[in-house]
Amino acid sequence: MKAIGLIIVVLVGMLLLYSTEDFPTWGDPESPASVHVAAYHLKKSMEETSVPNVVTAVLADYRGYDTMFETSVIFCAGLGCFVLLRLFRKRDDDSYYRHVSTGITLHIKKGRIPDASSEFERIDTLWTPYDLIVKNVCRILAPFVQLFALYVIAHGHHSPGGGFQGGVILGASVILIAISHDMRTAIGRISEKTVHILMAVGVLIYSGTGALCILLGRNFLDYAALSRILFTDKIEARSLGIFGVEVGVGITVMAVMISIYNNLSSEGRQDEGL
Repeated sequence: MKAIGLIIVVLVGMLLLYSTEDFPTWGDPESPASVHVAAYHLKKSMEETSVPNVVTAVLADYRGYDTMFETSVIFCAGLGCFVLLRLFRKRDDDSYYRHVSTGITLHIKKGRIPDASSEFERIDTLWTPYDLIVKNVCRILAPFVQLFALYVIAHGHHSPGGGFQGGVILGASVILIAISHDMRTAIGRISEKTVHILMAVGVLIYSGTGALCILLGRNFLDYAALSRILFTDKIEARSLGIFGVEVGVGITVMAVMISIYNNLSSEGRQDEGL
């Protein structure tokens, strides 16, 4: 089976390398994309979408289909990691507790509880107590990271940013808590169920916006149709439609990052993590 897989990978790789011979030369100003497509977008994007950032206009409007399926691919990647890595086996009878004030770890056989159980914190494996300074600095820093992530998403119309970048920063803020504290603390902030719901919600926001455009009598992802319900002109409606799908992208990217990290760092157990 491995040999067959290797043969398929090699053949597909050779086919892809062979197809690169038909690509234009790198940076060729006379290539079709440079002569026709790029010139049109650079001249017309502000006029047609009211979005100063041409990259955002291209990604979320002119080639909105492609970006929607990129978001779907990210969703499938998170789902694949969940299916392949997530473990649901019952825990062993042995338990581990950490004394909160001293950091001493106790190994409890057959589920016996320490005498002063309120002074102990349940953990999953033997580990080194966390650094107090790192723990508290990360806790204070996380809200500012999240605020910056929201700025990146909202300001993607005017400067480098958007849903992919902002979603990564949002996911990193939760992962920061998981690393500096423990995964149980991070999951307490945003549960595994919530993460997986958000993975799908982001894709649904994107595709749902396109479906709404059809219901309003225009093509899929033709945001000008939203002018009827947003009570604005068609150009401004395209700008607001771009912002809506960028929010969906950010939600999916954030949730997938958290899900992949949780499963990889805990070997699918969703317990203590690193």
